[in-house]
Amino acid sequence: MKRAIIMVLDSLGIGALPDAAEYTDAGTDTLGHIAEHAKNFHPQNLIDLGMGNIEGVNLAMPRAEAPKASFARLAELSTGKDTTTGHWEIAGLHTKVPFKTYPDGFPKEFIEEYQKRIGREVIGNYPASGTVIIEELGAEHEATGKPIVYTSADSVFQVACNIDVVPLEELYRFCEIAREMLQGEWACGRVIARPYRTNAEGKRERTSDRKDYSVKPPERTLLNMVQDAGMVSATVGKISDIFDRYGVDLGVHLHDNMDGVDRTIQAMAADFEGLLFVNLVDFDAKYGHRRDVQGYADCIMEFDARVPELLAAMKDEDIMIFTADHGNDPTAHGTDHTREHVPMLVFGKPVKEGVDLGTRGSFADIACTILDYLGIEERPAIGASFLKEILK
Repeated sequence: MKRAIIMVLDSLGIGALPDAAEYTDAGTDTLGHIAEHAKNFHPQNLIDLGMGNIEGVNLAMPRAEAPKASFARLAELSTGKDTTTGHWEIAGLHTKVPFKTYPDGFPKEFIEEYQKRIGREVIGNYPASGTVIIEELGAEHEATGKPIVYTSADSVFQVACNIDVVPLEELYRFCEIAREMLQGEWACGRVIARPYRTNAEGKRERTSDRKDYSVKPPERTLLNMVQDAGMVSATVGKISDIFDRYGVDLGVHLHDNMDGVDRTIQAMAADFEGLLFVNLVDFDAKYGHRRDVQGYADCIMEFDARVPELLAAMKDEDIMIFTADHGNDPTAHGTDHTREHVPMLVFGKPVKEGVDLGTRGSFADIACTILDYLGIEERPAIGASFLKEILK
């Protein structure tokens, strides 16, 4: 039984795209700048697979003399640098018009209507870091029960609540109402529930009960094509939310990256044919947006230590792909994603080692290759399979 496992190392970019200056991201390089500035950073297992052999990465990381994976640098064809756009392109969708953003907060008429629908006032409504805004407005929220609303440079409407003040299910209800409203002239890519609690030391900490509410993909994706071929389309992490469960048979949510690796290994132990699509979000959410270089580096090292377990869990006809959805350079200004190339490492017993696939024109090459490998004739409108180049 053939299976393909995609593991998205969320935000692990490898250098600015040619149009990065249009996004104020000229010179960004998530992995390169981590390697330059962090201490004790040497992810040997990723190096052995060939991360340092990818075009543009060899200046930051050592090359492997005999890389265990085939490898490529992927350029994003779609317009934007957000989570939804990146994941959708990996699955074969071309987003030509970027999702609408709200750099000055959401319109007054929207907020007024939203408050009517949820039955209470909100506070905030400006771009902010999620960890910062709960400190700025947490006391007022906790005293009044007014939800904290904020956005970022991405197309996102976020609602933060202390779940000891506003129950989690109520927070989810607020987000479901926002998702219904953020259409048409108020279009927005994602609504995110951001629950938090105050710990014993009095520090406000976000919990693992985050929930994303995305727009439904406008076209069929890799997930639908696998599902309709009678195979399993399973997800781990926030993938099912990003695709609004469209084409998803089974979706598992996570506490953190290590839980994600555990759940992936558990899923790989089952007998099924098809796709396992995984997102590990901590790189982005905990360290990229917070501009924590050393934290990001340590997070990569923690994942790197688990790579041998992932390799050991693979069955004879499995192929696995490590990639990313955008950049989030922790040395860049602000707290936004960065417009970058992303890495791709592909490996497994059916795959040749050390094939340099160069720079590819779209993330969608992944979708095309997986469909080719699984023997599914349907293809997305963009992307090109590289299966013939890597198959033994």
